[in-house]
Amino acid sequence: MTRMRSLLTVPANRRDLVAKAPRCAPDALFLDLEDGVPPDAKEAARADAVDAALDLVRAHPGLAVFVRVNAIGTPWFAGDVAEALVPELTGVVVPKVESAADVDAVVAALAAAGVPDLGVLAGIESAAGVARAEAVLAHPAVGWCYFGAEDYVADLGGVRTPSNQEVLHARSQVVLAARLGDVWSVDMILADFRDDDRYVRDATEGRSLGYRGKLCIHPAQVALAHAVFTPTAEEVDRARRLLTAYADAATRGEATIAFEGEMVDEPMARRARTVLAAADVEAG
Repeated sequence: MTRMRSLLTVPANRRDLVAKAPRCAPDALFLDLEDGVPPDAKEAARADAVDAALDLVRAHPGLAVFVRVNAIGTPWFAGDVAEALVPELTGVVVPKVESAADVDAVVAALAAAGVPDLGVLAGIESAAGVARAEAVLAHPAVGWCYFGAEDYVADLGGVRTPSNQEVLHARSQVVLAARLGDVWSVDMILADFRDDDRYVRDATEGRSLGYRGKLCIHPAQVALAHAVFTPTAEEVDRARRLLTAYADAATRGEATIAFEGEMVDEPMARRARTVLAAADVEAG
């Protein structure tokens, strides 16, 4: 599974921005045909997406490259899939997925376009999508997902606030569904790309909920996402020491130990293993 501590979005029709995008070393990026491109430029942007994707894949073989098509049901979805996707991509980003039937439709469209092996990164960003997230993210074609807070709140008719309280339930439901479906989960954007402190707070919240990466709408956010979603040397060291102590206790027939002032049992050991697994992904 492709790791995504950072998932950078770049308008597909902005070749100048696409050329600069790898400089910030994101784990993954998608060339956006949806929100990043105005309606009257969407069809022309498809050729730009193909050319840009191939250039990126050839020049940066370690970079995961996706194309975000327009949503199912829009006038552009079929053309995007037929004309803007190539087998060299890591996958396709599909926004506003609302049901397992939507994923079936995507799979059928990919097959018809001659790119049946592309994985699906599903955007969960509507009331219906959140409500049906478990079914969507259990679909075998889906390998990754993101939570779209802005569209979700707009769909509800709610109000977006810095507290994130209005999206806590949905944000939690999506990451829970991702865990059940063994899908890599990417947290919501922060629209104010100038507020680094808030981005870090948002990312830290997302990591605490279980997200494994965060969307980036500006190159400067990539390093911030990596800092939050990469275990620190101190975290790795503590996890290793905890697991060593826990394993030693197990040989003595003990299921619970005292470690640095805390009682440690299997759930805490599992969290330590998760830290080491994330570190191993980073090292690999």
